[in-house]
Amino acid sequence: MSQEKKMPSLRKQKIRKNHTKTRLVVFLILAAGLLLTAVFAQQICPYDPNAQDTSISLQPPSAAHPAGTDRFGRDMFSRILVGLQTSVLATLSLVVIITLVGTVLGVLCGYYEGVLDSVVMRISDVCLAFPGLVFALAIAALLNGGLHNAVLALAVISWPKYARIARSQTLAQKSTNYIAAAKLAGSSSRQIIVKHILPNCAGPILVTAMLDIGTMLMELAGLSFLGLGAQPPTAELGNMMSGGRSMLQTYPWVILGPGIAIFIVVVIFNLLGDTVRDYLDPRNSRRK
Repeated sequence: MSQEKKMPSLRKQKIRKNHTKTRLVVFLILAAGLLLTAVFAQQICPYDPNAQDTSISLQPPSAAHPAGTDRFGRDMFSRILVGLQTSVLATLSLVVIITLVGTVLGVLCGYYEGVLDSVVMRISDVCLAFPGLVFALAIAALLNGGLHNAVLALAVISWPKYARIARSQTLAQKSTNYIAAAKLAGSSSRQIIVKHILPNCAGPILVTAMLDIGTMLMELAGLSFLGLGAQPPTAELGNMMSGGRSMLQTYPWVILGPGIAIFIVVVIFNLLGDTVRDYLDPRNSRRK
């Protein structure tokens, strides 16, 4: 009887696992397509994104200009593509920086503990004590704005999350039997960290990084919207929305185009992050 009850459960797990794999492939393809579009945006653009022609300013979407034109007669579709390149590549650079810095610091703190752990964790407490975006606004303002300074400001406030995840995972792994066996076998601390601890920390950190892409893109766009990120005439989704905010009721395509681009990017990466989390869920890895 127990065997009969077990079979449907295993069947459901297999169906769920296959469904998760399918979703993962779909969202990976969408994310790859988005990244390729961002990387080759300059080659895809039908017009020069910075070319001005006031005779066609503020034209609505048409066959010649699928997303319309802005107040300077620049093609909005071309600017959205280049803005996508700026925003996505800056966001990915930011996520890579905070993931690497936070993970390295967290693993070192968890493994060696002591003074290093106390100092780094107190610094992370200070960073987490302030509302994130408000803290980033203050840092970006002190640095006089600019895209690189906006990335730096967000990096300063965002690394503690990864450091705490890596530290907690390292503390859990350090007390296991296989780490004790590795020490008895003569493995150095560096070998234990690289071969044993980091691979076991990778899952939660990867999921957090994937889910952070959409959040970081919106925060970076927010800083640019407030004038503390990318500066005109640089095409960036946040400052494009800022430049067209006064025309939302009269010429809505000027602000809706970049807004829709941000929405699509955030949705794709959030769904990809959710799917990666489901795929790495141990409950989906059970075998018969």
